[in-house]
Amino acid sequence: MSRPEIHVTLAPELRLFVNSELRRKRAPVTIDASSSLGHVVESLGVPLTEAGALLVDGRAVPVSHVPSTGESVEVRAVARPQQVPGAPLRFLLDVHLGTLARRLRLLGVDAAYESEDIGDPALAALSAAERRVLLSRDRGLLRRREIWAGAYVYSDRPDEQLRDVLGRFAPVLAPWTRCTACNGRLADAEKDTVAERLEHGTRRTYDVFAQCTACGRVYWRGAHHARLEAIVEDAVREFGGSAA
Repeated sequence: MSRPEIHVTLAPELRLFVNSELRRKRAPVTIDASSSLGHVVESLGVPLTEAGALLVDGRAVPVSHVPSTGESVEVRAVARPQQVPGAPLRFLLDVHLGTLARRLRLLGVDAAYESEDIGDPALAALSAAERRVLLSRDRGLLRRREIWAGAYVYSDRPDEQLRDVLGRFAPVLAPWTRCTACNGRLADAEKDTVAERLEHGTRRTYDVFAQCTACGRVYWRGAHHARLEAIVEDAVREFGGSAA
């Protein structure tokens, strides 16, 4: 007796998650006739955070749809820019994405980040409690049901990671308004009020400062500013906003 099967076509962007046999244009997948389509997609290795529209024989269905033998299933990639209704667009990044977190903050994007590994359950709970989109390269973490929303970061290169997130979510950019260390808001600061936090050479050389309203860290246009400015200008040029 033949086993019940459906035929699955994955968007090209999703094929990296599955084994080679499933990367064909139309691949047979055995089903049990009781599991939801969402469960089937996840069982193939595709996080549901990365699955867009699900089509069965050409019609859109929810993830709760229970597929029947012989159906043709198309799994599309998430539409870009992706809308995340229900809360202001904010992010939470796992311990491996520190550089990406700092670059998002540089652009004024609300990006929480834990510099120590607090564990998957705690990260998922924090995503839910603060309604933040969890960014990770850990597929297992993104499969946790309690996360508010999530997204797989496809590259391991910070430049490509930043472009991926900005292109996917289209956050409003407000460069130079957040602390890259703690995500707090920056405010203009008089030199006299921050002088005790500065090295002698910095006090002598610079006159324009900003200070984090949360952690007190002081910023000025020092030796690394040109590199940071290039990151900002590239992002603003491609994704909008103001580099000022």
